[in-house]
Amino acid sequence: MGASPLPELTLDSRLLFGTRTARLFAYGFLSVVLALYLIDVGLTEGQIGLLFTLTLVGDTAISLWITTNADRIGRRRMLLLGAGLMVFAGLLFAVTRNFALLLLAATVGVISPSGNEVGPFLSIEQAALSQLLPDERRTRAFAWYNLVGSFSTALGALCGGVLAQALQGAGLEPPDSYRFVVFGYAAMGLLLVALFARLSQAVEIPSMTSPRTPPLRLGLHRSRPMVLKLAALFSIDAFAGGFVIQSLVAYWFHLRFGVPPAVLGSIFFGANILAGVSALSAAWLAERIGLIHTMVFTHIPSNILLVLVPLMPTLPLAVAVLLLRFSISQMDVPTRQSYTMAVVSPDERSAAAGITGIARTMGASLAPVMAGPFLGQALLMNLPFFIAGGLKIVYDLLLFFSFRALKAPEEKA
Repeated sequence: MGASPLPELTLDSRLLFGTRTARLFAYGFLSVVLALYLIDVGLTEGQIGLLFTLTLVGDTAISLWITTNADRIGRRRMLLLGAGLMVFAGLLFAVTRNFALLLLAATVGVISPSGNEVGPFLSIEQAALSQLLPDERRTRAFAWYNLVGSFSTALGALCGGVLAQALQGAGLEPPDSYRFVVFGYAAMGLLLVALFARLSQAVEIPSMTSPRTPPLRLGLHRSRPMVLKLAALFSIDAFAGGFVIQSLVAYWFHLRFGVPPAVLGSIFFGANILAGVSALSAAWLAERIGLIHTMVFTHIPSNILLVLVPLMPTLPLAVAVLLLRFSISQMDVPTRQSYTMAVVSPDERSAAAGITGIARTMGASLAPVMAGPFLGQALLMNLPFFIAGGLKIVYDLLLFFSFRALKAPEEKA
């Protein structure tokens, strides 16, 4: 797979790897206690559900505006704005029990209930990294960038849970121990402000712009039709993935085989480690067969394995197929991100990453409400795997036949 690209990164690139590490640690740190904290300060389950829904809606709207304007207004400025909104949300969640103010913080601020990437950061950082790195090193760097994020989230979740439990062991009441974690989240936002402030002008797009550049709409010009087509395809993939999100698959294992929570945790810890490491293999493979081929030719076998999971007669076989699937399932992630950055103009990269990322978020958010009822019926409980695998294979074929002729610059040589 080659040597790590990290020693060759510029100072700005290293800072962006650092902000990714700090941010995903903070998201994992908060995610394990956020619902417990909100219950303890008096919110009902219904209010928490509304709060988390508005978090998604607010993040989507704000991220769309920030990412589609970042290349014009300034990437560094928009990253600082996003970090400021993270601090705002963390502080307001920590100091108030007022539901209206918490709704405001959830809608306007940056909070990650799931531990996954939210806000405008990912799109703008990918655009900046693509500019700072040579084309031939972009995919490998994105692979490490994703791996760093996966490990940071896992470490943050572990530290958040351990800290809250340790504080309770030292005599703090549960709400106070959780509040300490929420303050820690806001503090990580301040760290992001400090790191983003150190970025140089090199992360911004070049000042010269072609006089024939068409007018911007959604932050895009020449690449608009292609980006919208990619966004539509990516939303199909994400919609399919929403049928088999980790919590639903864990619940399926519990229903089908009676797997207890501790064993479920071990299964998915191993699965996520395999998924993170698989991203590194993607860079090696993409250098040999191309980005689109890597995305499609690793994704189709992964989705066949997904369909096979519910057909396994025993728990060991089902877990083995699931882990095998995870060992190749994420190879399309850094290649997808790299390809999107490669085929658009430098001054469209933030917008392209933002629009395709938001399309994935919206697609993924629609499926779980459909998958839930299937799991409640014994005859239909395997259906989410079949729907997800089938739709993902359709996506792979559409992507291949639509974009196989459009190659990244490093593949044209």
